[in-house]
Amino acid sequence: MSRKHSINRRFKPWLILTLCCHKCLKMIPRHEFEKLANMVDGKVRATALSRWSQFVALTVGQLSGRQSLRDIESCLASQCHLHYHLGTQPVSKSELSRANEQRDAKFYTQLFQLLYQRCTHHAPRHGFRFKHKLFSLEGSLLNASMKLFSWADYNRKKAAFKLHVWLDHDGLIPCFAQVTEGRVSENEQARAFDAPRGSVLVFVMGYNNYRWHKTLIDKGIYWTTRIRGNAKYKVLERRDTAPNSAVTSDKIIKYSSKQRDGDKLNPIRRIGYRDLETGRHYVFITNHFDWSAQTIADIYKQRWQVELFFKWIKQNLKIKTFIGNSKNAVLTQILAALCVYLLIAFMKFQSKLSPSMQQIARLLHTNLFSKRDLIGLFQKLKPDKYSPPQMMLSLVRR
Repeated sequence: MSRKHSINRRFKPWLILTLCCHKCLKMIPRHEFEKLANMVDGKVRATALSRWSQFVALTVGQLSGRQSLRDIESCLASQCHLHYHLGTQPVSKSELSRANEQRDAKFYTQLFQLLYQRCTHHAPRHGFRFKHKLFSLEGSLLNASMKLFSWADYNRKKAAFKLHVWLDHDGLIPCFAQVTEGRVSENEQARAFDAPRGSVLVFVMGYNNYRWHKTLIDKGIYWTTRIRGNAKYKVLERRDTAPNSAVTSDKIIKYSSKQRDGDKLNPIRRIGYRDLETGRHYVFITNHFDWSAQTIADIYKQRWQVELFFKWIKQNLKIKTFIGNSKNAVLTQILAALCVYLLIAFMKFQSKLSPSMQQIARLLHTNLFSKRDLIGLFQKLKPDKYSPPQMMLSLVRR
């Protein structure tokens, strides 16, 4: 039996919504999900809303674009015949609200890490020749109402949360995520994730901290970023560059910082680069001395993928309006949304689907409760030109 027919045979009996949760069950077997829930929650009332039912409700809310708790309740109640297939209990607005506020959001942090590990086995590699992992670091603000979220004040006029993400360029999926108040600095969260030795990090100037750079070098991690305009340094070596090329300079420098332990900073590489298309000039710094200057520039250009990731989740997932006012409810909603993103990514990677992540999300939104073949849903269906139309009207002149 061919691989295509085996996939069709495996997926055909499932509804799209059931399929999404079925894929979740394949990524996280139910006993692993319950083991994680018991470890985080401990003993709970038998009549309380289960973690699985909460996760299914939040997943339905994300995939179907529900706007409120009552909206999620009505959506699930209208499809009560699917509860048995999903393994979920009836979900009321009050029960879901109570679960979001009282159940520890750390559960979804650990679920996120488990889903990421499952995705890495099927994710495609980044386009560079080196075999090391490539990560991008960035933080993005999520605006909120000052009246409802006064505890997350960003300035005098508005409140905000900040989503800190490490994006893995193997498949362009987040490997680490943290939600904080808007005032929390990115540099504080950059130290929360330990990248594997030999990894390559790319980040903006906001993460330029000399001591953190030295810590990364000591751990055997390579990094690339842009130099600050007021940076003070001395040139140790000048390398030759090809004439009429995009690379304008290639130097080995060392910071002449007067801060404490400034004399212990490692030498780094400074590269001047002019974009031939836009004419803009950039100055990059890195601790890798062997790669070509063009490779360093291409690595920094890939940092834009994390910006596109934030744009995608803000447009396609419900993280700009919140269904709870407490900190735990906000963390639960955002982390559950990232888990849904990994679910869609896993579906795309494992089935090797050609449509983009946005096309898959829109098709799931449209056909959420339709009984459709997964492969047939995401393939471009061509009309049969030999099949006669159902109705043909013609005008006959008499």
